[in-house]
Amino acid sequence: MNVFKRETDAPLFRAHNPNGLVPVLVDGDFVVWESNAMITYLATTHRTPPLLPTDARGRADVDRWLHGQSAHLGPVLSRVAFERFVKPMAGLCAADGAVLSAARRDFARHCAVLEGSLVDAEDGARRLTVADFALACVLNSAELAGLSLREFPRTRAWLQRMLERDSLKRALADARQSLHGMYGPPINGDAAGA
Repeated sequence: MNVFKRETDAPLFRAHNPNGLVPVLVDGDFVVWESNAMITYLATTHRTPPLLPTDARGRADVDRWLHGQSAHLGPVLSRVAFERFVKPMAGLCAADGAVLSAARRDFARHCAVLEGSLVDAEDGARRLTVADFALACVLNSAELAGLSLREFPRTRAWLQRMLERDSLKRALADARQSLHGMYGPPINGDAAGA
């Protein structure tokens, strides 16, 4: 769905997601929108490998990171993407430096929380969950948009390990191919250096 061509406004799409946003998952007669709802649904319906704890504390920990990703990191990324990519593609005014600076500060503040939680990540004590995939996708996109993880060595190392997973490589490659097909190459050749 090309959001710039307003394909998400089509009645058929709106029947699946009245918000007119992507992504949407259709599983038979069941439709779910919101990416984190989708990944928890898929983890519940496809229990192997187990990516969603069934105990209350384990599930609450996953939910905490999923909600944090969608409430904090995702909106920061959206602000940067709007300023750096949507405005130029839509022929709007130039990126607002104050908005970008505030987004960088917010991004660093939220990444500091993740960095603090990854103290024992290298010893393998952390269990892989759907939250890892949600966070890895948004952090990978954030780096593509020019938000830096330079100050967060544990987060960078964790993200690198996640990006080395075959499943994530395939998913990100498919996403890049789709985006390139819809929107063309990235502005200025690549997204780094904001």
